[in-house]
Amino acid sequence: MPLNPHAPEVATTSLTDDGTIPNNDRLPLLVYAAAVSVPTDDPAAAFETLFRSNGWGGTWRNGVYPYHHYHAEAHEVLGIASGSVTVLFGGEGGVELTATAGDVVVIPAGVGHKRMAMSGDLCVVGAYPAGQAPDLRREDPADRAYALDVIPRVALPSADPVHGAAGPLQRAWGVGDPR
Repeated sequence: MPLNPHAPEVATTSLTDDGTIPNNDRLPLLVYAAAVSVPTDDPAAAFETLFRSNGWGGTWRNGVYPYHHYHAEAHEVLGIASGSVTVLFGGEGGVELTATAGDVVVIPAGVGHKRMAMSGDLCVVGAYPAGQAPDLRREDPADRAYALDVIPRVALPSADPVHGAAGPLQRAWGVGDPR
């Protein structure tokens, strides 16, 4: 899949614990606007290939759930293969972002997300770093207690899902930094 050489810099957004959704005070949400030049023939397969080539697996095709949820045990990447989606990240006091075909969003473990709107032709491709599988957590005190313990221990990915071993994720998340 060809990357867009004219894509803007990756935007970062920090989302801290809101008392209900734990979010992730260590790792920012990453938004890669217009990162990928989406092919007309099977754009979802192209995202799957891109993510797998950079060590992100467990791919799926669907959309974004219309309720607040998060993953305590895994980071997640979303590639917009077609259409558009507006997502509220971080819980009710968080940030609302609209993503369109060619955009990629990397969601750190613990960061809440909820679909607010979508186009009828939406297709999202999701994936997770090698060795990680998603759990589904909601606005529940038991989920929160578990998540607050687990999130800090989720391993950092070895590669950026779009750019590989030396991508923006490594810089933004301090991959390779002795912390």
